[in-house]
Amino acid sequence: MPLTLARAGETVTIRKITGRDEVRRHLAELGFVPDSPIKVVSRVAGSLIVQIKDSRVALNRGMAARILV
Repeated sequence: MPLTLARAGETVTIRKITGRDEVRRHLAELGFVPDSPIKVVSRVAGSLIVQIKDSRVALNRGMAARILV
């Protein structure tokens, strides 16, 4: 399922990143790689704030849809 369907407070594991090479590379530089745990901190107006490793990152709905968990 895409990350956009995860609930606030839920911790999920990244299974796959879809999209163009540039998008996948950008997300990988932020720490979004397969088999990494990611916690949805909150949802605000369609955007997600997630915690990955020791960082919090805001993702718009389009980017979050590319992350399959």
